[in-house]
Amino acid sequence: MASLTVPAEVPSVAEDCEQLRAAFKGWGTNEKLIISILGHRNAAQRKLIQQIYAETFGEDLLKELDRELTNDFEKLVVVWTLDPSERDAYLAKEATKRWTKSNFVLVEIACTRSPKELVLAREAYHARYKKSLEEDVAYHTTGEHRKLLVPLVSSYRYGGDEVDLRLAKAEAKILHEKISDKAYSDDEVIRILATRSKAQINATLNHYKDEYEEDILKQLEEGDEFVGLLRATIKGLVYPEHYFVEVLRDAINRRGTEEDHLTRVIATRAEVDMKTIADEYQKRDSIPLGRAIAKDTRGDYENMLLALLGQDED
Repeated sequence: MASLTVPAEVPSVAEDCEQLRAAFKGWGTNEKLIISILGHRNAAQRKLIQQIYAETFGEDLLKELDRELTNDFEKLVVVWTLDPSERDAYLAKEATKRWTKSNFVLVEIACTRSPKELVLAREAYHARYKKSLEEDVAYHTTGEHRKLLVPLVSSYRYGGDEVDLRLAKAEAKILHEKISDKAYSDDEVIRILATRSKAQINATLNHYKDEYEEDILKQLEEGDEFVGLLRATIKGLVYPEHYFVEVLRDAINRRGTEEDHLTRVIATRAEVDMKTIADEYQKRDSIPLGRAIAKDTRGDYENMLLALLGQDED
């Protein structure tokens, strides 16, 4: 369930654009006004605001936001304002530029989005960067990481609920043999995780647990960074809310908040399942997510995060 709140009566797009223009002018930027508008508009409304703003003022709204805002607040507002597929393309591109730990972002995009959303992200990547996501991932990764990540970002899974129980039994056996032998990057492991539908993988893992009395995620708790990627792949595909709770806990609870991770999760899930994630977070840590965020962040950045959680004063 989404956490984003949109007013019952939304002002006209022209009025939103005029208000945003006013927020950028005068003595200092009116950050509160920007939050009150962009923090309470859905993707379709934000896209229309960008279009009308450019037509009315001859300026790119995203560039205006980048110019007028600063630091983590600027990153959050710009990433949030992007169309979801363009946002995923941007996040994926940033991940390919960085160290190997950013490979988790690629797994996140490939595994927690719907098949159609992943296709749209790849199309947006083509349009924005004049190359494919697959070729950039292949170029910027090596070895086992490349072997897993390229098929994951290239995948177009079946998105329905139908499952083949005989297939689930057969592939649970394959996975158990490979994981027990620590053959984590075996072709068959990657084939199953990169091509089967989420419903089929869930059925396979249920059979795995029932037949072998072992939880594959617990078997993957100990290991190197690649094993961590496999674990993230499975959680993202089958237990996305639990995956995002882990990312948020790591971002908030470490010494010094990891703002990039916090920004990414809140911005990408506010219109999808952020309320469900927040409920899971509270069950896990016995503290509301909003309170945990307010404790570790400050100023306009905190206010925008809380707005997207549906917990601001507006």
